[in-house]
This record gives sequence, C-alpha cells and structure tokens, in this order.
Amino acid sequence: MGKLKPQRRLASHETMAVVRMMRVAPQKLNLVAASIRGKHVEAAMAELTFSRRRIARDVLKCLMSAVANAENNHGLDVDRLVVAEAYVGKSLMMKRVRARARGRLGPIKKPFSRLTVKLREENI
Repeated sequence: MGKLKPQRRLASHETMAVVRMMRVAPQKLNLVAASIRGKHVEAAMAELTFSRRRIARDVLKCLMSAVANAENNHGLDVDRLVVAEAYVGKSLMMKRVRARARGRLGPIKKPFSRLTVKLREENI
C-alpha cells in the first residue's frame, strides 16, 4: 500500500519558508520581522536590503526562499505576493561561562531563533 500524502497545512494561495537555528535573540529578530509584516514582497525586499541590522540579510534570504517556493512549487504570481505573516520563535540556548573575580563564574547565554515567513497571493 504505502503512506498517504499528508494534507497541505496552508491554503492554495499561500506558501511559507522556515529558517531554524538563526544565531540571534528572538527579540532582536522580531524587530526586523515586524518591519516587513503586511507589505508587498518588493517593498519588504527593499526594506531588508537597506536595513542596518545584521540579521536583515538572513531574513531577506528567508523571504527570497518563500518567493521561490511560491513560484516553483505552487505556481503563484510573484507580483501579487504579500507577506501575510512573519513570526519568530525561540530555539536552542547555548550556555557558556566566563571567569569572574575570586574564582567564580558568570553565565553567558547565546540564544538561537526560528523565523517563519508566510506569503499570500492577493487578488488585485
């Protein structure tokens, strides 16, 4: 027999891309994600291209991946795509220590994040 094909989680006019293990705090990543929510894809790409934040390049890669998924996998029109959702979640927390005075240790936490970008085709 074989396995049944899993049902699609998104509507027929939606697509998404997920980036896991981004080496940035979720709060900082959410500032960049909030700047592209609800915008057309071209405007969001322009916003990320000229952003001064380091993580904006990785968010741009994720957005471009979602656009490629929309075009190649689902046959959506790239000119009508809008960033429907862009949300951030927590991931791994690397824990390190730093030597402090009097033989003690101070904790260093290096957070990782996960970014999900969903695009939707709008009818114009």
